[in-house]
Order: sequence, then C-alpha cells, then structure tokens
Amino acid sequence: MKNLVNFLSTKNVEKTTIFVHLKCSKIEAEMLRFLAQKYITGEDDFLVLALLQELYSVHNFEHLEHLSKLKNLLELGWIHQQSFTPMKISEVTPLELLNTAVGLTSSFLRLLQEGSLEADLPDVKPYADHLEYLQDQFFRIELYQKISLIRQNVHEHSLGIDRLQSKLKLLEVRIDERVAQTSENLVLDKFFKTKKMTNLEQVIFIALLREEYSATDASLREMNALIDLISLDDYDRIKNRSLLEDGANLLSSEIIDYEEMLNPFGGISRAFYIVDDVLQSIIHPQKRKKVTRLKLGALIEEQDIFELIDSDTSLDDVVLNDKTRETLDNLMQQVDKEVVARLIKWGIKEKKSGIDARIIFYGAAGTGKTMTAYSLAKSLKRQVLAFDCSKILSMYVGESEKNVRKIFDTFYELSEKTKTEPILLLNEADQFLGARSSGTITGADQMHNQMQNIFLEQIENFRGMLIATTNLLENIDKAFSRRFNYKIEFKKPDKKQRLKLWELMLPVDAPYEKNFDIKELATYSLTGGQISLIVKNTAYKVAVRKKSLFKTQDFVDEIKREKDANFDSEKSMGFLTK
Repeated sequence: MKNLVNFLSTKNVEKTTIFVHLKCSKIEAEMLRFLAQKYITGEDDFLVLALLQELYSVHNFEHLEHLSKLKNLLELGWIHQQSFTPMKISEVTPLELLNTAVGLTSSFLRLLQEGSLEADLPDVKPYADHLEYLQDQFFRIELYQKISLIRQNVHEHSLGIDRLQSKLKLLEVRIDERVAQTSENLVLDKFFKTKKMTNLEQVIFIALLREEYSATDASLREMNALIDLISLDDYDRIKNRSLLEDGANLLSSEIIDYEEMLNPFGGISRAFYIVDDVLQSIIHPQKRKKVTRLKLGALIEEQDIFELIDSDTSLDDVVLNDKTRETLDNLMQQVDKEVVARLIKWGIKEKKSGIDARIIFYGAAGTGKTMTAYSLAKSLKRQVLAFDCSKILSMYVGESEKNVRKIFDTFYELSEKTKTEPILLLNEADQFLGARSSGTITGADQMHNQMQNIFLEQIENFRGMLIATTNLLENIDKAFSRRFNYKIEFKKPDKKQRLKLWELMLPVDAPYEKNFDIKELATYSLTGGQISLIVKNTAYKVAVRKKSLFKTQDFVDEIKREKDANFDSEKSMGFLTK
C-alpha cells in the first residue's frame, strides 16, 4: 500500500510516485487524490457538484470552470460515472457531469496498488517452438482488439489508449527480437516473408487464424470488424477497405477468401476465412497434403441424380402473397449473427451449422413454388441441388428404397467435398409425402410404404436446408407433416397481383390496339404459370399475322381456351417481377 500512502500524504502531488503515469495536470491529480481519500473512507462514488464545491470557490461560479478537467479524467480512464446510459465519452459535455456521481476506476486502483501499468514482459529469448510464437501473435491481436474498443469510445472503464499502444509497441519489438534469435523454422513468420505481407495484412491474417484456433462464431471474421481492428480513424477505415476488397493481395493471392451472407437489413455482409490449404500448412506444417475447395458444378457432372441450379432471381423479383413473404423473411433471419448466437446459447442450434430448415411449399400448379425456391436460394447466396421425385420409381422391387438413401447420401457427399451448404429441392414430392397404405396391402403397397419409411427417417435426421414442393397438403401423412418446421402455402394470385403479373409478362416492345384493356385480363382467375403460358401462346398467334397487333380479345380467347382445357396440372417455374 506504499503507493497509496505516498499519493495521499505527499503534499505536492507532482512528487508522488504515480504522477508520471497519470499523464494529467496537477489540478486533475488533486481531484483524483480527493476521490482516493473518499474511497478509503468507504465512499465509492461522489457527487461532482459536491467535489467541486469542496475543492474550489463557488464565488462567481469559479468551481464550474473545473468541469472540463473531470471530463479529461473520464477520457483518460481514471474515473467513471454511471448516471446515464453508455455513450461515446467524446459526446458527453462537461456540464452533463455536474449532477452525476463519479468514482475511481479499477485501472486507477490497480495503479495505486502496483505503482505502474507498463507491460510486464519477460526477458528476450528465442522461441522454443511455433506454438510459443503463435501465443505472442495472438496476444498481439488481443491488444489490437482492446485498442479498437477504446477507439469506439463506448465504455467508461478503460486503461487508456496510450498505455495499450505502448504495450503493443513493446510486444511487437519483442516478437521481432525473439524471431531474430530463433534458429528453428517458424512457419508463420516464414509465410509472411514469402508472401511479402505488410504489417496490416499480417494483423488481418493472424486475427483470422486466431478465430480458427478458438473455434467460435466470432465477429472478427466480418469485414467491418477487421477494418476497425487495423484503423485509427474514419480516414483509415476508408483507406484500409481496399485490403479486403476483390483484387486485394490477400484475396488475389488466394491467402484468404470470404462468404457473403444476408444481414437483417437486406444488405450483404462478408465473412472472411483462411483458404484451406494455407490454413493446413500453418496448423499442420508437417503434413504436405493440399486441401482444395472443389466447385459444386465440377462434381455435378459425375452423378445423375441432381440438377445444379444457380438462380438469376431473388425473392425481390417474385410476386408473393403477403403472408408467404412474411414467413420467408422470418426464415431468412436465421442467417442473422445475433439470432444465430441466441440459438447456440439456448442449445437449439449447433455452432456453425448453417440454416436448419425443412420446408414444404404447397399450392396449385403454377403458383410459383419452384421459382420461389430458386429465388430464396439466390437471396441466401446458395446454390440448389434439385431432384425430380418422379425419378425415384423403379420397376425393380427394392431399388426405390436404395434410391431414397442415395439421394441424401449423395447430397451430403457433395456438400462435404465442396465445403458448401446448397439447398436440397425435392420437386413434386407428393408420392413421398402421401399417406401410407394400411390394412390389406399388395406387394407394391408394401414397397411404397418401405420407401416412405426410409424417406421419413432421412427427413428426421436431415442436416441443412430442404424444400419439398407438393400440390396438396391435405394428402400428406401426419408423420411427415410433423417433420417439417415450415409449411408455406402458395395461393392463386388475387386481382391486384394478377394485374401486376400481366403488366410484367406482356411483351414490352410489342404493338397494342388503341383501347387495349389490361384490367379486363386481370379479372380472370389465373395462376402466374397460366398467365405466362397464355402470353406466349397469344404472341405466337399474333406474330404470324401480316398486321401483328395485340388485341384484348386475342388474350381473352386464349384465356377461355386455357380454362376449358383445364391446364391446372401445367408445371411452371413461377412468376417474376422483372
């Protein structure tokens, strides 16, 4: 306690042992001494107004002139106040402190206890191994993180940015000195020199490497978090964005890569990671096996089960019922990092498990089920592995059951090889989902039941995102219904939606009669698929005329022909808004 006694008893505060570490004025140090005197008598917090009235004259409000000095102590991290919600300290005006209570921070109390807050670094010596070197580098990132938090200036309790920067500088010098004395090959240091990486590029790389070792869904993978880590101010943030943009050295040299994810506000955020073969060479330097991320498209050609779909349309391009859109928007929130963090914390979701969803799209043909599945994948930055369920039937007893397992086994195999999370789409899945036969059953019924039981088991244990489309939900076996956590209905469009669909699907550059009435066309109850078909059939009919002019009656005739033919089973990919 000698530093505390010295600070309280020395008449001239500038002569105390800790004054040199305070980096404040004599008057400010005397304020701290006053609070320290109150602290040892049991007063943790003290009113600012009372402090000023005791130390300074209130004549002509002279005591108020010292409010700015308290504000400086707050910014230095020697005192704290709790009277209003946390905000940037730089935005707190001195006058706002007048009727609040302040107290000494743990940083100041530790200074009184130890007499110094300088880094306590061991003597310089060679690194014993690569892991010891990594330990220092990870501590370096920890200091960068602390400095970044202080720059954001949100919390009152801090050691002060100057002291942390001093500690960081000492550490970086020590790392260089220890590397110079180390004869053993340090894989990471050699990698930095081989790739000629700048200091800021090294910090980004080490931060991502630290996340791999900690195995958490940490925010340091996000672009803005990495930029904040290496930036001093807003100008630096703008300049340093170039280090993580397409074409930057780290990306063009295939050292790091990123995944794009939809955020809650409709934008796209980038989450960075170290490329697999680079990561393996650092973590397991003895193993020379190269690990590569295979492209899904290259593997699709080697199998005959799935069709690979890269959609050109997102959910913003599809006309949907309001309730359907609301349900899909809620589903997409599963990629929000805050939602994911809550689910992991509650034990509902495993770490890094991606979206966990089993979905049924049901409704009449032509209402946009398949197109919506493709568009949802586009919005989630995913590819689609689509399977036509009619392929599953086999003339050989026992083959269908094997084919069911093969669907899911192949899906997992493709996902694992490519390190991706595609969406599994089961189109026209009615035969899988229908009620199972009971009572007196034939051999065919028994085979069908067995196939459905296997399918039920696979759905129960499915990992990832699965969408099954069907026309009639009423026919679905209850056992299947319980396994799907989303059941989304696709209703036929109402008059307002049909008008929008007609406006979007009619040829743009075609000639129309003077009194062409699109509103009349919208009065007919049609699905989006039917409207698309009618537009095409009418266009073929008009195009062969010498005077190619679109008339309202042309479409009405085609509508009546469509309805008379009852093309409700006509398959459609959906309907778009552009």
